[in-house]
Amino acid sequence: MRKGMFLLGILGTMVACLFYAGVGSVWAQSSNHAALAGQVSSSEEGPMEGVLVAAKGEGSTITVTVVSDAKGHYSFPQDRLQPGQYSLRIRAVGYDLENSGQVDVAAGKTTQLDLKLDKTKDLASQLSNAEWLISMPGTREQKIQLYECSRCHSLQRIVRSQKDVDEWEATIRRMSYYVGSTPLKPQRRPADPPEVAAVEAERRRVENEDRQNRFVAAGGVLPQGRPQQDAGGGDDMAGGEGGGDPGGAGRHRLAEFLATVNLSKGPTWSYELKTLPRPSGRGTRVIYTTYDLPRKVTMIHDCAVGPDGMIWYTDFGSQFVGKLDPKTGKVTEYPVPILKPGYPEGLMDIRFDKEGNVWMGMMAQGGIAKFDKTTQKVITYKIPAPGDIPAIQIAMVMPNSSNVDGKVWTNNVGLGGIERLDVNTGKIETIFLYRNYTKDPRRHGTYGINADAQNNLYVNDISSDMVVKIDAKTLESKFYETPTPNSGPRRGRMDAQFRLWLAESRADKIAMFDPETERFQEWPSPTPFSQIYDVTRDKYGDVWSGGVTSDFIYRLKPDTSQFTQYLLPKLAYDVRRVDVDSSTNPPTFWVGDDNSAIITKLEPLD
Repeated sequence: MRKGMFLLGILGTMVACLFYAGVGSVWAQSSNHAALAGQVSSSEEGPMEGVLVAAKGEGSTITVTVVSDAKGHYSFPQDRLQPGQYSLRIRAVGYDLENSGQVDVAAGKTTQLDLKLDKTKDLASQLSNAEWLISMPGTREQKIQLYECSRCHSLQRIVRSQKDVDEWEATIRRMSYYVGSTPLKPQRRPADPPEVAAVEAERRRVENEDRQNRFVAAGGVLPQGRPQQDAGGGDDMAGGEGGGDPGGAGRHRLAEFLATVNLSKGPTWSYELKTLPRPSGRGTRVIYTTYDLPRKVTMIHDCAVGPDGMIWYTDFGSQFVGKLDPKTGKVTEYPVPILKPGYPEGLMDIRFDKEGNVWMGMMAQGGIAKFDKTTQKVITYKIPAPGDIPAIQIAMVMPNSSNVDGKVWTNNVGLGGIERLDVNTGKIETIFLYRNYTKDPRRHGTYGINADAQNNLYVNDISSDMVVKIDAKTLESKFYETPTPNSGPRRGRMDAQFRLWLAESRADKIAMFDPETERFQEWPSPTPFSQIYDVTRDKYGDVWSGGVTSDFIYRLKPDTSQFTQYLLPKLAYDVRRVDVDSSTNPPTFWVGDDNSAIITKLEPLD
């Protein structure tokens, strides 16, 4: 009996040892394969999930970031941190890193370092733009006016100011900078000093009112439920890539609102500061790699994975196109010629034709640029009259299906029209797609453009709520309204089935338009005031987008409407163009920061 009990005891002990050894081996295996690992905790929460831990080597231009799991564990794989000294930082709203400093990583070993977080004494400095908008009093209409303020800087400048209504009116009147501006490099069009900008804004207001009056006098009925958007042709002042002076009564109303959300009434804010939840679950299973670019004034509006595996990007504020080698971090830049001396510099959209050449929109420089992969030279095509106006803004370019008919599309945002280049002859024609549109008197803004297999063009009307199809052969236009009024369709991409995935920027929604059924489907963002900017779909069926104001990258499974949210490592990350590399498994996501000289790679682990 005793012998049987003894054997049972040994068996039980062995099972228990095997169980605990198994649990321990999982963590040991993780630790053994880690260069740096530990646990993140705080007195308030204990082990903390969803804390971003970033490591940057001394003298390096590359930062690697991981996220703590449900048990508070973080771990950097051996192949992501080379031996050397690293500085650490964290992102967890409401907390600061207690034991900040440097850590040494040795070859073939795991450096164990637990991180202790303390409650922050300056919560305001950690709020994203979306968190400020959630916290502020006021209506949604008042708040989304501030979307364009984050074009050049974060909302911290607004909420920490002490300006009263009169001071705000004077400031707004001055804020007529060209869209490719930052505090480091402000730019203006030569014909747009503040006085001219104010007159132009008032002219647009009168023109909009006159257009509506004539429409009603002719028997038309203004659309119900679809607000009249005084957005003009999408130039610097309205409807496109900028904010600027709204003019007159609109300026005063905006000034009144801004004076209620800043520190003009005292040393503290009159409203509670609210925060969004940290990442959890699948949103923590990710590794970020951030690359610093050599010129600190670089504005990475658009970057994309090229056919050559390089990450190509355009500088929104200067005349450079560049490429980043993701394996080494090496950056090579190529100057792009000036077409209009004295006008603001900068490039925007970047696309690739079937031969692998790189095409770019030249914005205020008034042209299209092509980087020839064979000659390694930049070729430019200048927009002629009638498209060459003072407010010219050649933002997007679409060569994807130019092999069909030899035509490359672009949008002239300042004109509210489309330009089409014949690559063989160099001739450019201007297309006024709204010339015969009589359904309602709203202004319209041509923005994101995409082409199908026949090179028919699909245009997102950012100033209203429409997608417009232009027939490549007849140049006739067909108009489709989104289900959500005043949604502000911005940018997006066509998938392999040539369905158009697009961002509804003012509605905070992702949408899909199927040209075959001529129907839309919409998915609301999980984050308020996210300001979805661009959308693309990977070959596995997931849809990716980014929030300009929220600092989140969104991964949507359309069939289940399930979102995964990945928080970017940098505060106030100005997300614009997004891109996905489907050659990796899982796909790899790429995005640049339009307000700083960095490009970030996001690698989901599942």
